[in-house]
Amino acid sequence: MCRSAPRYGCGMEPVDLALCLAIDVSASVDYDEFGLMIGGLAGAFREADIAGACAGGPRGAIAACALFWSVGSDLAVPWARIDGPAAAEAMAVALENAPRLPGPGATALGDGMAAGLALLARCPAEATRLALDISGDGRNNRGREPGPVRDIGVAAGVTINGLAVLNEEPDLLGHYRAEVIGGPGSFAMACPDYAAFAAAMREKLRREIGGLLLSRADRVYLTIA
Repeated sequence: MCRSAPRYGCGMEPVDLALCLAIDVSASVDYDEFGLMIGGLAGAFREADIAGACAGGPRGAIAACALFWSVGSDLAVPWARIDGPAAAEAMAVALENAPRLPGPGATALGDGMAAGLALLARCPAEATRLALDISGDGRNNRGREPGPVRDIGVAAGVTINGLAVLNEEPDLLGHYRAEVIGGPGSFAMACPDYAAFAAAMREKLRREIGGLLLSRADRVYLTIA
């Protein structure tokens, strides 16, 4: 088995986690903020402990993809099997090279969540756990409401976690708690602005990939100051 790069497409070997990274690119996210967000996400995959965690489970790998969402959504990075530092670096490079599509528009959070769930349903690898990672800086203001979409995902066995960036809406974390996150071990985190996004995303991925699951009744809310 090749462990030097991610593998895309059908026939991917089983993984410990299928993780869809669903990233807000709506009009409230300017191009400098987009760069900070994608740079922070790419940098997280370059962290030695995160790359090690990807390969640290019983199946030795996770599968990950990235979705950019606004009023519509586009697959930014296809499903990749990440089984160590080289594959994690390839994911980081793919994120950095992904074009900003769709263009800036409304914050269709519920529709973006639905698109992420559809990608998880089509993951080419059998996965022990399924997780949808939502990050953004605003409430839903177009399309499907996020709460019912969240409930569909939870019923299908998906854990939905959130990272709320508070630069536009200081009380956004409450919206994520009430309408976005769900499933076993689900949690929401907040950071004050995009300059703090990288640190928050590193902590978020450590939790998601490490598989720190709580009972279905428990939810953990973390704030990165």
